[in-house]
Amino acid sequence: MPIKERLQEDWKQALKAKDKFKADTISMAKAAVLLVEKSGKGDGQVTDEDIIEILAREVKQRRESIVEFEKGKRQDLVDKAKAEIEILLDYLPQQLSEEEISKIVHSKADEIGANNIKDMGKLMSAVMPELKGKADGKLVNKIVRELLNK
Repeated sequence: MPIKERLQEDWKQALKAKDKFKADTISMAKAAVLLVEKSGKGDGQVTDEDIIEILAREVKQRRESIVEFEKGKRQDLVDKAKAEIEILLDYLPQQLSEEEISKIVHSKADEIGANNIKDMGKLMSAVMPELKGKADGKLVNKIVRELLNK
C-alpha cells in the first residue's frame, strides 16, 4: 500500500479509536505532504520516495526541537516530540544502525578512493542517495568525518 494511502487509513483508524494525539500527528504529516503537492513539484504527484523524504525532514525537525526543549527544561514538550517521532518512524524505512552505516560509508570510500577530509563532499554525495530516509544525516556526517580524519 502506498504510504499516502497508509497515512489516510491510519488517520481514519486513529479518529475511530479516539486517539487524538496520533490523529493529530498523522494529520500534520499529511499536511506536509499536501504542501509539497500544492507547491507544484513535478506534476503535483508525490511518490513514496518523496513522502519518505518529507517524513524524514519532519522527524529531523522534532529531534532538533527536543534539544531546544531540553535546554528550556520543558519535559512535557520533549515527551510530546519523542512520541511524534515514534509515530512518524512507522512510515519510514527501517533505520540503519551505526555499524551498518559505517560499513556502507567504508565501502563507498574504498570504491571512490576517498581517504582524507578533502574528499568529504564527494563521499557524502556518494553515500547519501543510498542512505536517504534510512539514516540520520548528522550521524552519517559524523561517521564520514571519523573515517576521513584517520
